[in-house]
Amino acid sequence: MQSRNTRQKEAIRTAFLTEDRPLSPEETLNYAQEQVEGISIATIYRNISSLVEERWLTPVEIPGEAARYEVAGKGHHHHFRCNTCGKVFEMPGCGIASKPKLPRGFRATGHEFFIYGLCSECK
Repeated sequence: MQSRNTRQKEAIRTAFLTEDRPLSPEETLNYAQEQVEGISIATIYRNISSLVEERWLTPVEIPGEAARYEVAGKGHHHHFRCNTCGKVFEMPGCGIASKPKLPRGFRATGHEFFIYGLCSECK
């Protein structure tokens, strides 16, 4: 029989694998509560922190909002946030083909690109 801690972490992993999109701690809690009775937001934060340390999860920074998290190890991609429901979705690959005109002597090491709009459920 699995210990409560193992069941909790497994429920959190399952949330990210099932939803296959960046989740907030609150979204993770909603999913995990369906799997493990009595799981708390403190447990979610503790396990997300542990999964980030293990490099199983990676933070997704959203301008002006708290970070969400997604499964680590995916190729370069960008994100879309629905203005109505607030869910964040992944956009595979990178549609940015042009190179920015940087000041002399500068070298780019990465970029951020974020799109806002309406998801298929909210449009």
